[in-house]
This record gives sequence, C-alpha cells and structure tokens, in this order.
Amino acid sequence: MDRLEAMTILLAAVDTGSLSGASRQLGLPLATVSRRVSELEEHLKVRLLLRGSRKLTVTDAGRSYIASCRRLLDDIAEVERSAAGEYLTPRGELTISVSQIMGRVHVMPVVEEFLQAYPDIRMRVLLNDRRVDLVEDDVDVALRVGELADSSMIALRVGYFRRMLCASPAYLEIHGLPKKPSDLASHRCVAYDRAIIPGTVGSNWEFGSGETLEIVPIAYRLLVNSVEAAASAAVAGAGLVRMPSYLASQFLEAGLLVMLLEEYEPPLDPVNLIYPNQRKLPLKLRAFLDFSLPRLRERICEQPAQASKKV
Repeated sequence: MDRLEAMTILLAAVDTGSLSGASRQLGLPLATVSRRVSELEEHLKVRLLLRGSRKLTVTDAGRSYIASCRRLLDDIAEVERSAAGEYLTPRGELTISVSQIMGRVHVMPVVEEFLQAYPDIRMRVLLNDRRVDLVEDDVDVALRVGELADSSMIALRVGYFRRMLCASPAYLEIHGLPKKPSDLASHRCVAYDRAIIPGTVGSNWEFGSGETLEIVPIAYRLLVNSVEAAASAAVAGAGLVRMPSYLASQFLEAGLLVMLLEEYEPPLDPVNLIYPNQRKLPLKLRAFLDFSLPRLRERICEQPAQASKKV
C-alpha cells in the first residue's frame, strides 16, 4: 500500500465530504478510493471514517490522524516546491478566478502587465460568475465581489463598487425620470434571473440601508442572466437597469446611460482578493499579490466615504 496516496485520498474524502467527492476531485475510480481508505484503516487497525448514506463522519481517532496527515502532506508539498525553485524565484503556473465582467474590465489588463514583468510565470484565468472552491478547483487566488462568508480564506481589500440604477437618455425622454424608488412601479425594468448583483434579483430590488432599507417590487419586461446583457438592453432603451459601477462607468462617460436615484443607492459592496491560508506563500503568489493589489486598487477606486460621488 502506498501510504502517501492513501493519506491524500483520505484527506480528499474528508474535504469533499464523501468518497464519491474524492473520486471526482482526484480522478480515481470510486472503488479505488474506497479500497485505499479501507486498506489504510486495516493497516492502522482503527476506524477513521463512518460511512453514512449521505455523508462521512470522522471518528475521534480519525480526527487526530487526519490532522497529522494534513501537516505531513503540507510539509512534503513545501519541500517539493522549494526543490522546484518556487521559493527562490517566481515561476510556475498561477490560477486566478474572477467574475467575467470584473475580469475583462479590470483583471486582464493587470494580468498582461504581470506576465510581462514575470516571464517565468504562466497564468490561468478562470472567468466564471460561479463561486469556485479554491482548494477543490486548484485555484491560487480569486477576486470576489460582495461580502465574504468563508473565514478560512485570507482576504485583501481591493476596493468597493456601487449598485447603480441607470437608463438611456432615449428611454428617459419617453418615460420620464423616476424621482423615488416607488416610481419604478410605472417603469420598464431589466431584471436578473439570479443574484448576479447583491440585492438585485427577480422582481425585488433593494434601496437604502438599515432603517431606511426599502424593497421595491419592479415590473420587468426583460429577464437576463448576464450583467453585460442587461447593460446592452438598457443602452438600447429597454428600460431601467441595476448594474455595478465597474461596468456602468464606461457607459456613463460615453453618455449612453444616465445615473438615477443616486441618493437612494444601497451601501457599497466590497471587492477582495482571497487565497487559502497557508504557512508559506509560494513566491509566484506573493509576487502576484504585491504586483496586482495596488493596480487593482487604483482601478477599483470607490471608497465608503465616496458613496455620493459620481463615477
């Protein structure tokens, strides 16, 4: 039995919550995963996992053994990275996950600069509005918009973005300007079929905050699953749209859209670079964080005190 392989499989089963999850993560047959865990238990003469119909439960003996396995495998990975020169000079492949619009508008220009400055690093950029699991999907760093729920990650604040209400001049000339959130009941709106932007999903939009928070039902004529599609529809005169400031700014500056109900905007939402907590950062990741953080902060420049300031 290859004990290091068995330990790796055991940790994958614990981290994913099931033997089938470990099978998918490691690309191994389910029968192989189950057999390796059983062989490890037979070797140790102790039960590590209780296999339920829906999830795995770690035994008391398994809990301490798994913690030791994790430390051991982390040490081996660190030795291998050091031998490969990863701690001597920035090199290797670095993977970043980011939403499609934020990636296209802000991250890709920084990535291109970074690759010019560090020729020994390869970048893999995952443009995906789905929130990936950094550990399970082998992602080094992610740029996340909105509040963070996972406290196991290290977060570096990049900036904030506004949730702006916009419409085209042509639409407003025909339908008039809304003066307060309740006026949206008489306007056409472009809505999202899922929570692409916080507080903006389906037929209810948020305005204000705290005691002044107002949930406004809107009548949509168009429902989309992309912020860029909503922006294009708004520019074409389809109606009012809620969009993040990092996308809206280009349309506002070009005069294609007009900002509305600015005084009723909800609080700013944070943008963070996040990465898994680890004892020693690979130099490629440290180099990217040091390089990208000031540049992204310059590009995503909203601050809480600037909530009333135009983009």
